[in-house]
Amino acid sequence: MRTISVRAHGKVNLHLGVGDAREDGYHELVTVFQSLSLSDVVTLEIDDEETVATGSIVSGLTATGLDAASVPQDATNLAWRGVDTLVDFYRARHGLGSLPRVRIRIEKGIPTAGGMAGGSADAAAALLAAHILVTETMPALDQTTLDALAAELGSDVPFTLRGGTMLGTGRGEQLTPMLSRGRYHWALVFSKQGLATPEVFGHLDQLRDQGREIGPSLDTTDLAHALMTGNAEEVAGHLANDLQAPAVSLRSDIARTLDLGKRAGALAGIVSGSGPTCAFLCRSELHARDVLDDLLSEGVYSGATATGPAHGAYLIDG
Repeated sequence: MRTISVRAHGKVNLHLGVGDAREDGYHELVTVFQSLSLSDVVTLEIDDEETVATGSIVSGLTATGLDAASVPQDATNLAWRGVDTLVDFYRARHGLGSLPRVRIRIEKGIPTAGGMAGGSADAAAALLAAHILVTETMPALDQTTLDALAAELGSDVPFTLRGGTMLGTGRGEQLTPMLSRGRYHWALVFSKQGLATPEVFGHLDQLRDQGREIGPSLDTTDLAHALMTGNAEEVAGHLANDLQAPAVSLRSDIARTLDLGKRAGALAGIVSGSGPTCAFLCRSELHARDVLDDLLSEGVYSGATATGPAHGAYLIDG
């Protein structure tokens, strides 16, 4: 049985400004994404002896690694949906015929429901893997079309497909590359229990309705200038996340983790996305390891070090 394997990376939001809720239920965002070395690998196991002309070509899904028990193993999984979305597009637009049956295997290195776009990375990897499979017999899609299909799967999927450091607007799917010099080193603290992104956004709305002045932080000018210097201490002074307050309100342990990271000597700490993962910016790889060691000695659940920016989704050996 042959395979196609694609690696995609998690992310941290260096800036996450949340505007008002839109009519479609999403919030208007101004965010700065940075991809991190933490990654998942999505593999399509291809059965060329069985072909499928209609319906899903996916026969099943398995997950191993970090938080694997929390990963849906049915058609609700974003990787499964990524394959279906790509195949359905080709059937509708290009008259795609039969394809081999595939089984999806996910090797997790990004926490689930941790605010680091683990599910989105899986979707991007699966979308690219399916594109590689389909273009064995069909014409390839351009990047703009792939980005549009990625956006159908989720707000963070276009970024995890592209990687690097980018400004995201709209609901985060409208991307503009940003100049970012140097490498950035992070100590990441995970949590046993995830946080649902819609719950955190909903709680932000509630806090604002109650009179809490939380953002919206919509100006990224100072952060953009800091990223051009390549100086982590400059960048540390401009990290911002409007979802941090509601995440902390929902989970008091996050506040304790952020305080521990500050006392451990991190340049700055921030909730990653909608949380509960906490990301601590450090001066160097060694500094990140030292900060993480201190945090683990304080009894935090688990963690890892990572660097950024990393690549987008890309083909690797099966």
